[in-house]
Amino acid sequence: MSKTYIANCKINLGLHIVRKRPDGYHDLETVFYPTDFFTDKLTIESCNSDFDFECHSEWDTGPDDKNLCVKAFRLLAQDFGICGVRITLDKHIPIGAGLGGGSADAAYTLIGLCEHFGLNIAPQQLQQYALQLGSDVPFFLSNTPSYATGRGDVLEKIPLDLSNYQIEIIKPDIFVSTAEAYSGVTPKVPQHSILEILQQPVKSWRDSLHNDFEESVFAKHPVLAELKQSYYDRGALYAAMSGSGSAVFGIFEK
Repeated sequence: MSKTYIANCKINLGLHIVRKRPDGYHDLETVFYPTDFFTDKLTIESCNSDFDFECHSEWDTGPDDKNLCVKAFRLLAQDFGICGVRITLDKHIPIGAGLGGGSADAAYTLIGLCEHFGLNIAPQQLQQYALQLGSDVPFFLSNTPSYATGRGDVLEKIPLDLSNYQIEIIKPDIFVSTAEAYSGVTPKVPQHSILEILQQPVKSWRDSLHNDFEESVFAKHPVLAELKQSYYDRGALYAAMSGSGSAVFGIFEK
């Protein structure tokens, strides 16, 4: 038995760092929007060994035991005793890009293993497994435009449709660590909620929809600011860095 899943990435439409929490994390406000500009291919199939994992990628994705697909398997194996499965990941979503590729892979691993083994896991319980893997992993279980607060794990589905627009993404050969991105941000409560801003026409977002990471990250990596400006020079209605970077996207009229 074998099945292949296509794991898509996401972009962040606006990102506000609202406050630092007592646990050391930050409360934020953003909107996750799914896009298939980049996708990974995840194949789950039966095998003779207890568990096997292969990752094919042009990037160094680190040791297998740190991969979120492996961690997702181990979470379910611990509680349900599953075994005899091979996971093959063909990695095309750039890493260190703010596109959520690892989180998408983790979510689709959970979904795929549930289907492969016929695990009857309630949606709320599956969300809890996803949360153990990363704060934005639950988003990819539903994979619909969502307003995210808290650590990015409190999700509210929103009726946002950009299907009449074209989304392009560039990921330069620059790595921005999450720690580096947060170190340059001073948390503040925004004057206007991202939800309010997104109710306005896309062409108005340029002046009001901001990613709080951009100021400090662009100062360290000016090429990212140049990429954003290049989108506007080409006629983009809106352009921004996604998440903590370093991917930059543009939204165009089709």
